[in-house]
Amino acid sequence: MNKNERKIFKNNMLTYLMVIAFFVIVQTMSSTGHLSNLLNALLVPICVYTVATLSLNLVVGFSGELSLGHAGFMCVGAYASALFSNIAQNVPLVPRFIIAILIGAAVAAVFGFLIGIPVLRLRGDYLAIVTLAFGEIIKNLINILYVGVDENGLHVATTSNGYKLAAGGKQIMKGALGISGTSALYKPIKSWFFLIGIILVLITLFIIQNLVYSRTGRAIMAARDNRIAAESVGINVLKYKLTAFVVSAALAGVAGVLYSHNLSMLKVSTFDYNLSILILVYVVLGGIGNLRGSIIATVILYALPELLRGFSNYRMLIYAVVLIAMMLFNWAPAARNWRSRMLEKIRPGKERKEAA
Repeated sequence: MNKNERKIFKNNMLTYLMVIAFFVIVQTMSSTGHLSNLLNALLVPICVYTVATLSLNLVVGFSGELSLGHAGFMCVGAYASALFSNIAQNVPLVPRFIIAILIGAAVAAVFGFLIGIPVLRLRGDYLAIVTLAFGEIIKNLINILYVGVDENGLHVATTSNGYKLAAGGKQIMKGALGISGTSALYKPIKSWFFLIGIILVLITLFIIQNLVYSRTGRAIMAARDNRIAAESVGINVLKYKLTAFVVSAALAGVAGVLYSHNLSMLKVSTFDYNLSILILVYVVLGGIGNLRGSIIATVILYALPELLRGFSNYRMLIYAVVLIAMMLFNWAPAARNWRSRMLEKIRPGKERKEAA
């Protein structure tokens, strides 16, 4: 293992340890009664948004493409998995949940592949507009779907009276009313959802880090830095960008699975343009291409509005100030120069220690 590989390994391990430390601290606070019910309710959603932010960072940070349709991939993953969970109630609980995660990831990946082939031929603002349109199309299509199941099988229609269920049948998807009762199906393991969320965050990190530091990842970043130069040395730019896009979509689908199974009512109106923008804000403020920064930004910015509820009318003002402060700290030239100077002060001491 050379010096660069050791550096990458240490950096990856530090990120894993940070996530595990967060889990241990939260569990300790919860077991000792120092964690309020409000904060306890935020733990699973934090895991959901962390997975979504990390997956979007793969496209925005490492592939260099601006995607605004991430909520659409979360949506198809959420609905596909919730539909399966309601249909396959005879399957044992834990295997059913694992299969639901795989189905959500697979369906989102298929949509990512189908959308990515034409979309990734575009660049910049054009790609962002098309992915935004995809998210809105998905939302409106699911909004008119009605799905039921009975002894004759699965029934799908675009109106509430488009089919008639046999005695004992169940209507699962109800158009704009969404899917209800999915969370109740997993009540025996509901207390484990935070642990499951942390495991999914670690798996997401493992997948992205191994992809980024592989030969495929180097090709993806080469295409991001200079498309013409990458093509001149034989790199299939569309292929590698599509790989990143599909993996990102699949992981967004996983985030959608956890989201849908944590709620008693799943509605398509949740997965709108604002959700895609919110996830993009987490990516940018955490640092584009910075996985550890994405995790920290998501945890802070998602929990902050709830923690500031005691400030009443000043809550969103403080939240906006924090957003601006984080943006300046991460991207302002003066702040970046200050961080560089601090690192230079640390490194000489480290080098002397290594030399000794």
